[in-house]
Amino acid sequence: MSSSMPPPPPAPAQTQAPARLSPDPAINDALARGHAVVFLDVGMGHDAENMRHVGRIKLELYTDVCPRTCENFLQYCTGQATDPATRAPIGYKNCPFHRVLKDFMVQTGDFLHGDGTGSACVHGGATFADEPAGLALRHDRPGVLSMANSGPDTNGCQFFLTCKRAEWLDGKHVVFGRVLDDGGPA
Repeated sequence: MSSSMPPPPPAPAQTQAPARLSPDPAINDALARGHAVVFLDVGMGHDAENMRHVGRIKLELYTDVCPRTCENFLQYCTGQATDPATRAPIGYKNCPFHRVLKDFMVQTGDFLHGDGTGSACVHGGATFADEPAGLALRHDRPGVLSMANSGPDTNGCQFFLTCKRAEWLDGKHVVFGRVLDDGGPA
């Protein structure tokens, strides 16, 4: 004959505040959504030696919507990508904004030539295909992060940030993130 004891009562439910990884609530909100956050330090000057730091752009990357595009971007932001011949890090550090169109957008990312003619990607080759879910997102406000291209399926290393709504780009450029500010999601 054996006696069995009833199971202990369940522990009372505890509510726990989400982990705070940053003093910036916009960053914490983006991370809570499962998205990556990167920073672009921006400077003014003619070359790296004469560069004066003027600010930091915080970007939320839609890694759940455009994983390949975000991985490409992340590797160039962090220096994880390397030159196949020299194995030296390559990426956006000291890369100029080569195209600035008032009240429309600013474009950068050509770390090969600095003039908008270079293309590279971490997925092999110089370009990679559009991610349909990113094409479905809209250029509906300032601060949209989108891939520059020269037609369908020609994404590389170049990207742009919108300065205002640009609906004529919808369905033609992969949207993969947005500029964060301290105000949270727009």
